[in-house]
Amino acid sequence: MANIFAKKPLAQLLGEANSTGHGTLKRTLGAGNLVALGVGAIIGAGLFVRTAAAAAQASGPGVTLAFVVAAIGCVFAGLCYAEFAAMIPIAGSAYTYAYTTMGEFVAWVIGWALIMEYALGAATVSIAWSEYLNKLLEVFGTSIPYELSHSPFEKIVVNGAEIHGLINLPALLVIAALSLLLIKGTQESAMFNAIVVFLKVAIVLVFIAVGWQFINPANHTPYLIPENAEPVKDAAGKIIREYTAWNKHGWGGILGGAAIVFFAFIGFDAVSTAAQEAKNPKRDMPIGILGSLAVCTVLYILFGHVLTGVANWREFADPAKGGEASVTYAIKAHMPGFEWLSTAVTLAILLGFSSVILVMLMGQSRVFFSMAKDGLMPKAFAELHPRFATPYKSNLALLVFVGGFAAFVPGSLAGDLTSFGTLLAFVLVSAGVWIMRRSDPAQHRPFRAPLSSPMFPFVPIMGILVCTSMILALDAFTLKVAMGWMILGFIVYFLYGKRNSMLQKGIVVVPTEMEEQAFIEPDVHNR
Repeated sequence: MANIFAKKPLAQLLGEANSTGHGTLKRTLGAGNLVALGVGAIIGAGLFVRTAAAAAQASGPGVTLAFVVAAIGCVFAGLCYAEFAAMIPIAGSAYTYAYTTMGEFVAWVIGWALIMEYALGAATVSIAWSEYLNKLLEVFGTSIPYELSHSPFEKIVVNGAEIHGLINLPALLVIAALSLLLIKGTQESAMFNAIVVFLKVAIVLVFIAVGWQFINPANHTPYLIPENAEPVKDAAGKIIREYTAWNKHGWGGILGGAAIVFFAFIGFDAVSTAAQEAKNPKRDMPIGILGSLAVCTVLYILFGHVLTGVANWREFADPAKGGEASVTYAIKAHMPGFEWLSTAVTLAILLGFSSVILVMLMGQSRVFFSMAKDGLMPKAFAELHPRFATPYKSNLALLVFVGGFAAFVPGSLAGDLTSFGTLLAFVLVSAGVWIMRRSDPAQHRPFRAPLSSPMFPFVPIMGILVCTSMILALDAFTLKVAMGWMILGFIVYFLYGKRNSMLQKGIVVVPTEMEEQAFIEPDVHNR
């Protein structure tokens, strides 16, 4: 009987890396470069969309504390990522780390969960992109009809009548456009990446600086949602949000909010994929990962403080007011004289969202490609376009899957599922460090996560506990859907992956020269 926990030998993994040119990549990135890379990857839809969602659903003004809790979980997981990235300094992901430390089945679980991080993450950002596109169009006196810019599960009350969505067409179209660009092989230049990072950070700083003078202290009282908080009702008097559940008020609401805003931190693990280009992985990787987390956490706390001070958190629970494009709403409704800032924010966010979607779709295609090369996914996902040398079948599959999700599923569910997938990957990566310390203590580790000895694995255990607690704090419906997705993954593995695994068959896969150019080097530069 095949061993589902068979590990991919580290020597084989490094051998494959050398055969594809990983060993020849120049180490040109310093700590500052890695911090900038992390900040650029982290700041996106999570900040501009999930901040208001967390405040309205669970944390109120205490969303600032929710950011702190989420950041703590990321720090523990980030230290574990840094150890793996320094020990296996090649372009890869949690899937690659798990395959060589915990075995094939765990690698499959992470790979399957990463679909929720990258694919559903792209869907969530595309839904936010659609919302901001409508806000931008409103500046010019037009807009896309509600029915064509919302999923069938969403509705709004206008003059006492309910209007239901049919399809989120803008979200579908942006996914299609970027997928076609990826098939052709178009990629962002270093200059464009730098401009996008500058715009994202500038938007946050300008909003904080300008919005600070419009803060109403009354909006921060009480700071936590009280247990007896009145439910939020729509224009027809129907309850659309209530706060009786343990994770919807008080300190439980802070944990519930942390699970929601955790989506805002997704992307820091992208720093680990640049380990091959770090000048000094032992020193630079921890600084890059933890430094980008620190910068973003400070910006997030200030941003959340200003946003919930400018507008009352209850406003964001009403879709007719601040539920969508909440930052734009807050500026227009509570910051008179700064309508220009609203337009500039919307336009710049659209550009930033576009780059995030592109990177997530590219990241997902990398995961599919790696799993297909290992035999765990259909080999079509690893086939290259004869002209463009891109995984075009993988990109087309993502167009259908991600596009369909973006078109027909509400953004709140997609975002929470993305958080689940990422948190699960973080839990398993944290566990992997502990397991590797016990099973292979002699393995060279250029960077060692502190307080992580086999007898006292404080950092890995805290990473596991904090991230697991945020998983449990997610909405019950989201957890049921996520469990259903993971069970489906188990079925797919035992019916297909296990039977077709190259490792189980004893086959060593060596990537081709075309794959060297198409997948490895572009991946590093786009990260």
